[in-house]
Amino acid sequence: MSVTLDGDKSVSVPQRVRRLLRGPRPESVPALVGTACTVVGLIDVAAGVFPRFRHSRMHTLAEVLPGALGPFAAALSLSAGMLLLLLAHGLKRHKRRAWRAAVILLPAGAVAQFAYRHSIVGVLVSLALCWLLVRHRDQFRALPDPRSRWRALANFVLLGAGSLGLGLIIVSVHPGRVVGDPSIADRLQHVLYGLFGVEGPVGYAGRTGWTVAYSLGALGLLTAVTTIYLAFRPEHPAARLTEDDESRLRALLERHGGRDSLGHFALRRDKGVVFSPSGKAAVCYRVVSGVMLAGGDPIGDVEAWPGAIERFMDEAQAHSWTPAVMGCSETGGQVWTRETGLTALELGDEAVVDVADFSLAGRAMRNVRQMVKRIERNGYETRVRRARDIGDTELDRIRRAAAEWRGTDTERGFSMALGRIGDPADGDCVIATAHLTGSGTEDSPGGDLKAVLHFVPWGPDGMSLELMRRDRSADPGMNELLIVASLQAAERLGVARVSLNFAMFRSALARGERLGAGPVLRCWRGLLVFLSRWFQIESLYRFNAKFKPRWEPRFVVFRTSRDLPRIGIAAMRAEGFVNLSLPRPFRPHRPRPCGHTPRTPSEHKVSAA
Repeated sequence: MSVTLDGDKSVSVPQRVRRLLRGPRPESVPALVGTACTVVGLIDVAAGVFPRFRHSRMHTLAEVLPGALGPFAAALSLSAGMLLLLLAHGLKRHKRRAWRAAVILLPAGAVAQFAYRHSIVGVLVSLALCWLLVRHRDQFRALPDPRSRWRALANFVLLGAGSLGLGLIIVSVHPGRVVGDPSIADRLQHVLYGLFGVEGPVGYAGRTGWTVAYSLGALGLLTAVTTIYLAFRPEHPAARLTEDDESRLRALLERHGGRDSLGHFALRRDKGVVFSPSGKAAVCYRVVSGVMLAGGDPIGDVEAWPGAIERFMDEAQAHSWTPAVMGCSETGGQVWTRETGLTALELGDEAVVDVADFSLAGRAMRNVRQMVKRIERNGYETRVRRARDIGDTELDRIRRAAAEWRGTDTERGFSMALGRIGDPADGDCVIATAHLTGSGTEDSPGGDLKAVLHFVPWGPDGMSLELMRRDRSADPGMNELLIVASLQAAERLGVARVSLNFAMFRSALARGERLGAGPVLRCWRGLLVFLSRWFQIESLYRFNAKFKPRWEPRFVVFRTSRDLPRIGIAAMRAEGFVNLSLPRPFRPHRPRPCGHTPRTPSEHKVSAA
């Protein structure tokens, strides 16, 4: 017997019952093991750093063994503890390589606990945790994350700084054995020498000097070995669109691109893609900090979306990535939550202007109308054209000017940005430019060019704003001028609807300023206004509202509320608002033109980050 439930595929009733009874994939053991590894790692580090607090009966036996046993055991305990702390996060994420390393390190830590501190409890905890890892080894099968050799430099800086701080503690926790009264500079010099295996200026009585020397040497060796390993291991680059992937996506967009205004942004070439088994739908994504971020709705036929979503979730499970969707529509959110059991939360609204309803007439548009007329009187003219109708020389000038006018060193955008202008494959894109008549070429990289708007196609009769850039020395209001010009030229270009910027938490801002808003809503709006000092929240809402758009809600889809902080940070990194990576090689600073004005509401179409 088979039935169809909630739009799912036809499955047998016993199979559905077994699926419900089985519940979600077990997460408790890896999380427990990861937390326990953190605790054991801290115990091992403490055992290696601090001197013995008591003498046991076994201490008498240890005294007759080779004298280097104590110092070697301390170094081993310290190294094993540090490595377990580094591996704990990978174990929580089901990583197979972290499991293999932990299975080796835990017995080593147990030996060090027994030999150095004679701690039976420490030995039992380490062995019990090792048994738990072996017992549940089938839950640690996640594949490696995309990576590059930049992580070797990050490891050297972070682990080196940690080793330096930990080394100062090691040097300072033996006050009764220190010869003389060394200064902080002497202790720091002793640590630096010890990390390289060289004897420093601080002296100790008895065998304490050997313990300190072996412990510092172990930290230095650990830093060197892990850095060398990360530098020379094979790279696993992040997924990129291949030419075949891009051609298949363009074919899907040609047939179904009118459904979602963010569809064309799936063609960013720094995204990966998974296709449904039928090839009629696809989900594009990027992996950031262990979060598998999809942007917008799936591409293609809605009937094939479940197959693409299933492939996406399988890929996330195979690598133990946290799945998340940024900026999907209401329809997309319903399909994602129904097929995966994830949760959706409204994130903001997209401003969409229907060209047939747009007009500068009327009192509501007076401010925009006056601003546009004033700028036009100052000698500015606009041109709105398809990218394929612009010559190569002018396109190159537009690209160079847009790069020069970028407000930050980091190129922003992920779910609502294409990241390129004038690519031969993007001939249907629309470029709106503002020119100052009579302007020379000596005081601006764009010459008479003063502002650029870039739109990507939204099906056969729409376009979606992707980029806004302007010369900082130009008159204020360039973006308003070009948006009005684009809307007025839309009918000539066969465009009936235009998607403008995304406004985060727009409904909260709008409801919070209404008469009769409750205290909670007013406090929430006040917090958003405060955050607008750093993030363009209120300013984007005000800017979009000038053009009297209709508002289309956008959602974030996630697994549990515990994942939201991590997803938020990953999304902000993907969008370029947060940069946690090490800086690239030095890039000379380019001075701003004199007299530049403050930043406008947006340089990119701001996405769900």
